[in-house]
Amino acid sequence: MQSRATTPRTGRPRSAAATTTTPQATCSALVNLGCPRLTLGDVATRAGVAKTTLYRRWAGKNELVVDAVAVLFDELELPDRGSLAADIEGVVLQFAALLNRPETATALMAVVAESTRDEPLRERIRTSIVDRQKRLVVEGRARATARGELPPEPDPEVAARTADLIFDVVAGAVVHRTLVSGEPADEEWVRAFTQVLLLGLTATPPTP
Repeated sequence: MQSRATTPRTGRPRSAAATTTTPQATCSALVNLGCPRLTLGDVATRAGVAKTTLYRRWAGKNELVVDAVAVLFDELELPDRGSLAADIEGVVLQFAALLNRPETATALMAVVAESTRDEPLRERIRTSIVDRQKRLVVEGRARATARGELPPEPDPEVAARTADLIFDVVAGAVVHRTLVSGEPADEEWVRAFTQVLLLGLTATPPTP
């Protein structure tokens, strides 16, 4: 029996294409449709992939939106401006600009609201967005310690708790300012916020 020749596939594998195009397609759909009207079918059409491909990777719309927002947040970088204060100002301005983008604001507000009654979704937000972005705090503290601006923290557990607290303060303040109050997080506000944050970072801890 003559064997049938197999024609090798060319181009990007379908799963890799979905990984690359889906977050951008999700953000585009969010801007045009809004989160309530968004469906996985809309995203599949914009991404140029089969709807079944998305259903194999995401349980539903909310999980897809969280992962798309996580990709947006991965754009944040800690600039090296030569001092702790300048570095904080730089990354906070980036963060505020990111939250001012329509796709980020729409998606983040929608999934946070939905997560109040969906614990698995809340956990996905923690692991996909919050925990990943704590890298900026860890990197900033390490850089400031190397410059001699902050004392070293030899206890890993204490260092982790401090990083959590710093992240909560920064994220909470900027999200409230931009998305809740609707006020601009401009250079003047960011400079004042940074000074308040530095007072806490450089304060001498109380003696037990």
